[in-house]
Amino acid sequence: MQSIDIVKDELIGRCVRIVTCTDPNMENLQGVIVDETKHMFLIESSGNQKWIAKNIASFIFPTEQKEIQIKGSKLRFRPEERVKKAR
Repeated sequence: MQSIDIVKDELIGRCVRIVTCTDPNMENLQGVIVDETKHMFLIESSGNQKWIAKNIASFIFPTEQKEIQIKGSKLRFRPEERVKKAR
């Protein structure tokens, strides 16, 4: 699976890890995406839920073959618009 496939895929329910972020407290946060808006992810980690802005972080999505790193700015669409706009 390539990064473009992840961008066009449903992200709610996927495991994710934040690799870089302008907020150092969010770096290395690992969890499951439970909700998504155009600009934010809601990530559940250790029973807590945290909102994170997409454009301030880079995310790693583990897949069966490898881990795929994507800048949040490439995900900054409404979930239903990502399929049309991501190229």
